[in-house]
Amino acid sequence: MNASSLPGVVWRKSSYSSDNGGDCLEVADGFLGVVPVRDSKDPHGPALVFRAGGWASFVSSVKGGEFAAL
Repeated sequence: MNASSLPGVVWRKSSYSSDNGGDCLEVADGFLGVVPVRDSKDPHGPALVFRAGGWASFVSSVKGGEFAAL
């Protein structure tokens, strides 16, 4: 899906994104059952859409340090 095909979406930067302009992930709230995600450096590029439960599991794993070695 192309991020520009989601008109009116309000994107927010992940709190885990760095402050130096790189590694920025943005998510959009307010969608029933899914979470759109995009790279902030390419706002008109592709957006991935994850099921809300899968996204919640991923976020929980990140917060728990499961990907710290990456």
